[in-house]
Amino acid sequence: MDTKRLIIGTIVGGIVLHIVGYLIFDVAAADFYAANEGPASGAFRDVPMQGSMFVANLAYAALITLGLLSRGTVPSIGAGALIAAVIGLLVWLQADVFLYSYTTIRPLLIVIVDPLLEFVHAGVSGAIISAVLARVPKSAMA
Repeated sequence: MDTKRLIIGTIVGGIVLHIVGYLIFDVAAADFYAANEGPASGAFRDVPMQGSMFVANLAYAALITLGLLSRGTVPSIGAGALIAAVIGLLVWLQADVFLYSYTTIRPLLIVIVDPLLEFVHAGVSGAIISAVLARVPKSAMA
């Protein structure tokens, strides 16, 4: 495993996920999410805790970066976008269906739409992580 590439991909990906996530979920789709709260309305913070969210984005970026690096070579930008998009779709489909099964936070419509939006969110980050990692030389010890 190339630790340098993993760290760079995680940091770059964490930043991209944070920015793109804000644009998709807090700007573009904010009204959709607000209009489709589940019965447990009022469960969400008025303002998300940015520090905690960034830590979560770093963990998510590390998962995506590991997925990209597991192929042996850094994938092209398009392949990186597709790999990351599928990872994002599967992770959030699992999380949303799990939460839907156990809580009343989100209705079924959100459970369906959220992973689809995540496909775009993760895909953009995967494309950028791949583009950046293509410029980072592979470590001699990797």
